[in-house]
Parts: sequence; structure tokens; C-alpha cells
Amino acid sequence: MSQEEPRHRVLIVDDEESTRMLLAQILSKELDVEAQLAGTCEQALRLAGNYAYDAILLDLLMPGIGGLGVLVAVRAASPNATTPVIIVSVVSDQETVDRCMAAGASAYHLKPVRRAELIATVRSQLAKRGQPKH
Repeated sequence: MSQEEPRHRVLIVDDEESTRMLLAQILSKELDVEAQLAGTCEQALRLAGNYAYDAILLDLLMPGIGGLGVLVAVRAASPNATTPVIIVSVVSDQETVDRCMAAGASAYHLKPVRRAELIATVRSQLAKRGQPKH
């Protein structure tokens, strides 16, 4: 890269391609982040095991171990053990929200996402992290 600021790298995990694309579009346009996309839990774990992201957006309802399983695995042992993980899910019951927060989620957003709220959350989580990792 040239003299421009290094971009933050964000991992977006969702089994719905349209959701992955929408979230990537919102973040890249509003926050100038570089988004990497994962459509399965396995792919998410592989990517998170090999690279320290600046933030992770994670869906809960996915085949396999599911989003909560990914969150627990990422927190247990990966370069992303302290990376902000923002849950983006249709699941709205308080018990699930509490379980995710207890497992290490940084924030919880309901789908359909409210663009301004999501941007504010991601921006604040990235600010807490400081400079992008490169």
C-alpha cells in the first residue's frame, strides 16, 4: 500500500451469501474496511486460526457447530482470542444474548441490521483495538 492509512480487516461469517455481501458492502463503504467472507463455521475457524482480524461479525444460526461454537473456539485458542466479535443474528431471546456475551461476544445486533447502529458498533470496537494489524 502507498501512504494511505492501513485498512482494518474484518471477518464476516454468515451462511447466507446475501447477508455476507450486504455487511461487507456496508462496512467497506462506511468504514473503509477490508472484508473477508466465510460461509461456513469450518471456513470461519480456518481463517480465524490463520490471521488476526481487527473485528469479526458472526451469525449464530449456521450448520455445524454454529456461531456460538465458532465464538467459543475463537476465544479458546486463536490469533483472535481478544478480537472484538459482534454477533449479527435473528435470534432475539435474552438467554441467547446473555450466553453469547458470557462466551466473549463484544456486541449483539439483531437482523435485519440497523445500518447506523452496526456502523457505530464496529467503529467503536475498531477504535478500542487501535491501529490495524499488519
